[in-house]
Amino acid sequence: MVPIKTVLNDSEQVTRLFSHLEFDGKKLSHQPGSVLGSTALIAGTTVGAGILALPAVTLPSGIVPSTSGLIAVWLYALVSGLLVADVTLNTMRTEGRASIGFMGVVEKILGKLGARLTGGAYLFMHYALLVAYITEGGEILAYAAAKIGGLQILPTWVGTTTFTLLFGGIMYLGREKFIEKLNSAFVGIVIVSFLGLLFLASRHIQSAQLLFQNWSALGSAISVMSVALFFQNVVPLVVTQLEGDARKIRQSILMGSVIPLIMFLAWNAVILGSVTPDMLHGTADGRTVLDPLQILRAGGAGEWLGVLVSIFSEFAIATSFIGFVYGLLDLFKDIFSITQGKFSSRLPLYSLVLFPPMTLGTLNPSIFFTALDYTGTFSISVLGGIIPALMSWKQRQEQEKSDSTNQPLVPGGKVTLIVMIGVALAMMGRQILSIY
Repeated sequence: MVPIKTVLNDSEQVTRLFSHLEFDGKKLSHQPGSVLGSTALIAGTTVGAGILALPAVTLPSGIVPSTSGLIAVWLYALVSGLLVADVTLNTMRTEGRASIGFMGVVEKILGKLGARLTGGAYLFMHYALLVAYITEGGEILAYAAAKIGGLQILPTWVGTTTFTLLFGGIMYLGREKFIEKLNSAFVGIVIVSFLGLLFLASRHIQSAQLLFQNWSALGSAISVMSVALFFQNVVPLVVTQLEGDARKIRQSILMGSVIPLIMFLAWNAVILGSVTPDMLHGTADGRTVLDPLQILRAGGAGEWLGVLVSIFSEFAIATSFIGFVYGLLDLFKDIFSITQGKFSSRLPLYSLVLFPPMTLGTLNPSIFFTALDYTGTFSISVLGGIIPALMSWKQRQEQEKSDSTNQPLVPGGKVTLIVMIGVALAMMGRQILSIY
């Protein structure tokens, strides 16, 4: 792999690590990735079912504290994403490779032990989030079926099992092209329902809710915010798509993470502003976390708003479910070295992916928020905080020894890396202490 230099003028020069070249018949054409496409990839990865848990965990603190918390977590995620991009770029330079995945970067820099730790955190994250999505998606599905059919609320295990068999069955039986089109349709429904929901909910905002502040309750929301704003696993793909162009990579990560942040801030404000003290009174119903979306789905602020909340919630969960099932399938294929030719039946693989989270969700239907909380505290702290900082630290030490002059994407030197690791360890320590 030879760096390709493009001269823009006498004073400016851009260096790419490589170029995407494809043969079209006898013609060699350049197929570069776009900043817009990479921005959409990051934004699409970030906006998932994690958004559904935000109002429940931010409700105790209020709009102003939770807005500040979201911005702080976004800044942490942005630095983390840039660190991953930085170490990916440098690894591709030293290895002479045009592409490398997140796990590959970890193994090259931190060795097999670091790769195993990262793989464990990655596996835990996927299973925990699938448990969360299956339980919440099943609950919404069961509630909707009971309401439409005029029946009593169905047992929670019915919704959990139905959701898993329905969407898991579609993925198992459907071809990849069909699933891709179906997922695109689901994303369209999510966008339309989200805009309609913001419009309707903004008409129910109570000024008293805007003024409420409880900064001491903000700490318990940070882990779920971290889950909602996680995108670091796709950064190596962005580096590949943009041909190692550092300027374009930085732009994509910045814009791709800002778009979800704006969505989350607007969503958080209108939902918390729409839930009045009268609605909250007597609605805890024995749940460990009071969920404003459950109140709105039941029609607490109007029938149409309740319908839109249900539609948005279910399809946001479905799109995230599809993505994480594929992610876990790919992980197990790598672990067991499964190829298309060696593995004729997909049933054992899909069973390994779907039945453990379905079983746990059936046994503990109220695990949605707990699963997200532990994912944010442990998996995201490792994958989005500790691992990127450790990789950058080791790589920069090696560059100092070799007198390399590569300009890092993240300023601040070792102080920034220490802060990243310190915040991650503090989150994990807080969660461990809360258990005891």
